[in-house]
Amino acid sequence: MASELSDAAWRALACPGCGGALVRSGAGAACGACSARYARSKSGALDLRLQQPKSVAHEFRLGVPLAVAPEEFRELPRNPSPQVDFGGRAAPYHLTPELLSHFPRAKATGELMLDLGCGSALHREVCEAAGFEYLGLDHDAAGASVLGDAHALPFKDASFAFVLSIAVLEHLRFPAVALREARRVMRPGAVFLGTVAFLEPFHADSYYHHTHLGLRSGLEEAGFAVDYVCPAAGWSGLLPLAQMGLFPRMPAVMVKSLLLPLQLLHRVWWALGRRFDPRATEALRVLSTSGAFSFVARTPGRDER
Repeated sequence: MASELSDAAWRALACPGCGGALVRSGAGAACGACSARYARSKSGALDLRLQQPKSVAHEFRLGVPLAVAPEEFRELPRNPSPQVDFGGRAAPYHLTPELLSHFPRAKATGELMLDLGCGSALHREVCEAAGFEYLGLDHDAAGASVLGDAHALPFKDASFAFVLSIAVLEHLRFPAVALREARRVMRPGAVFLGTVAFLEPFHADSYYHHTHLGLRSGLEEAGFAVDYVCPAAGWSGLLPLAQMGLFPRMPAVMVKSLLLPLQLLHRVWWALGRRFDPRATEALRVLSTSGAFSFVARTPGRDER
């Protein structure tokens, strides 16, 4: 059951259709600009999904090369000076220690963060441990604080100091629009952190599985300053293809046993390849066979509060 929204969360809400401010109206909300009314879902979440189609204009600037070097795309390093000490706190398995080390700490009590595509809100505990007030948005999940569309976020500009997006972008029909929306609702200097699928099989109506270049390009095009785009350590493409595609519901220990000979052969083959082609580095092997990528980015500027 969704929890009641705080006053701070209410102040951040906006009509997804017209962008007007929302006010409480009975158990739901109403827009003072376009008079749209929003009810509660069965789970108790405020349902701020688009009520009718909305057109969005999106321009791309062509002829500008993506200036990156191959050595940028290494496994995510652990932040040597993390802002948050999680003190051995249990975290969802996909939030690796390396990823957690890049979590920001809230600068003030009640500072809002957004879990974009929150599902069952399993990230709430670690986000609150970083000092944030947690707000989870999903299109259709019982754990969401608010139901909404990532392409038309129901929030005012510059509402969040931190946005988390775990395994969401691949499920969005127009990821370029969604990335612009994430950028819009973030304050200057806010942190955008998450993961996206690459060599995972089709699942849960996924649309676009991103390469490292595609992800880097999308983040930059949306206006983010990119710190890291990194292959997911321990999630080689062979593993998700087997677990999610070839042998779904097979116990993980059995899947790993079946893959072990192939994984060993794969490593040996690449090691032999390096004898004849120095470009076939270990970093390239990990990069080109990763099941997913993690990213750490931020909005330009600095929050002067």
